[in-house]
Amino acid sequence: VQLQASGGGLVQPGGSLRLSCAASGVAFDTYALGWFRQAPGKEREFVASIGYRGTNTIYDDSVKGRFTISRDNAKSTVYLQMDSLKPEDTAVYYCAVARGSLATSRLEYYRNWGQGTQVTVSS
Repeated sequence: VQLQASGGGLVQPGGSLRLSCAASGVAFDTYALGWFRQAPGKEREFVASIGYRGTNTIYDDSVKGRFTISRDNAKSTVYLQMDSLKPEDTAVYYCAVARGSLATSRLEYYRNWGQGTQVTVSS
């Protein structure tokens, strides 16, 4: 299984970025997907997850209303639209494939991880 994340970069506070994560080697439309992030000196934390059909999503409270997770099963790609970015959103963002089909925030329920993409929010 390979997960290739892209779309990170430097953005000013209040700006937007769209992350993408393309998967291969997995029955993409069978599993839930998630985005996590890790800031320097901190543990990896949950950001958002989406169920296998895309109809069920969950978000961490810190990003609710600002971030939107979506998926395109035909393209084997999951997205994270990030709006109203804040400096505290600065981190390396990772996409992951879950062990099951339902969205989950539990890190231990994810079995495959991408390489991460850096997001920096700064003026």
